[in-house]
Amino acid sequence: MILIAVRACSTSIPRRRRAVLASGLLALISCVPITVAQQISTDSQEVTPAVAEKGPAAEPEKKESFWSRLHDPQDGAFDMSRYLLEHKGALVVPIIVTEPAVGNGFGLAPIFFRQPKQSDASKARGERLPPNIFAAMAFKTANGSYAYGAGGMFHFKDDTWRYAGVVGKGSFNLDYYPQLPLLAPYKIGYNTNGLYSLQQVSRRLGLSKWMASVRWVYVDVNSRLNIDGNKQYFQPKEFASVSSGLGLKVEYDSRNNTLSPTAGTKSTFIGTFFSPTFGSDNTYQDYQAQNLAYIPLNDAWMLGTRVSYESVSGTVPFYRQPFVDLRGITRGRFQDRNTAVLEAELDWNFNSRWTALAFGGAGRAWGRKVSFGDSDTAFTKGLGFRYLIARALGLRVGLDWAWGPGEHAFYIQTGSAWR
Repeated sequence: MILIAVRACSTSIPRRRRAVLASGLLALISCVPITVAQQISTDSQEVTPAVAEKGPAAEPEKKESFWSRLHDPQDGAFDMSRYLLEHKGALVVPIIVTEPAVGNGFGLAPIFFRQPKQSDASKARGERLPPNIFAAMAFKTANGSYAYGAGGMFHFKDDTWRYAGVVGKGSFNLDYYPQLPLLAPYKIGYNTNGLYSLQQVSRRLGLSKWMASVRWVYVDVNSRLNIDGNKQYFQPKEFASVSSGLGLKVEYDSRNNTLSPTAGTKSTFIGTFFSPTFGSDNTYQDYQAQNLAYIPLNDAWMLGTRVSYESVSGTVPFYRQPFVDLRGITRGRFQDRNTAVLEAELDWNFNSRWTALAFGGAGRAWGRKVSFGDSDTAFTKGLGFRYLIARALGLRVGLDWAWGPGEHAFYIQTGSAWR
């Protein structure tokens, strides 16, 4: 869709295959860090010696400056942990768009963190509750594409229940690439304009790391081709405006941190069913599976792997088909009824704050008119760095530079590039 934007917990320009704007926002607010308020207050607490009952009066406590709040009391480095959690500040992430198809663009995404209530029993078990998160975003590009919206993720009863919801509006001037056998890539310009929403309620299974979710995806957009003659590549129902579907999601998450993990696994399985029964114009299904693994090699090195697969069936609007999602490839460049992606990343933590990384991946799209064996494999590679900007949240920010087939792009990252 749009080659790059900022990834603030994946604030890249939203994915077409789901609620275009809503899915991007959900990625933004669902990167929930594992932390605990007590840790932050302990780190920032000043120890004052006791004063004898008849001794001199204690000196008035000095007011902490705003600048000191932005430094870690442990190592003195720049750190936003206390500003974000103790002082209820916002992490304002820039959204930078460099996709040639839409022109350069800019926007902002403020993210707010709040610590949920935690029971004494949960504290006794040593559990760390993720904070509640609320986020908003807005951006505009040179070719007239724009989007704005808001969303949040909230935790209840010691994270037994979760609610995540996002809603937004956007207009996107994009390109569609039909996969045509034996023909050079052909680009079709189009516009989608409308409303996007994703609502999800999750329940933890006992005290395990498994969660089950019920979700509702709603998209109401008008799609229009720039050149009417290109309609020969589509069926009339592929221009359907309303997609409304109910889905089930099962997730296992053993990562040591959900923003910038260094160990653990996250496995996700999603099935979403769109039908006129739920208000959809067309009947179709969307199935997704993904596994993220973070393997610590030693104290300084970590290997990450990502395997993902998505498939749709039924009468799917053309703009909601899966596409190869890799850093360095224009979103939508390789798009069809099925997609598969493999990606690996090697991280080097050369000190307590800074990380250098290298990554590479491969992906394929097939299904409509091209089989898996006849489809092209797209390869990518890249380099990047991260800085630990909020130690108590485990939040790292940085920049990735990626190369794909005939193009390159940079990504401002907040947290891991994988969601």
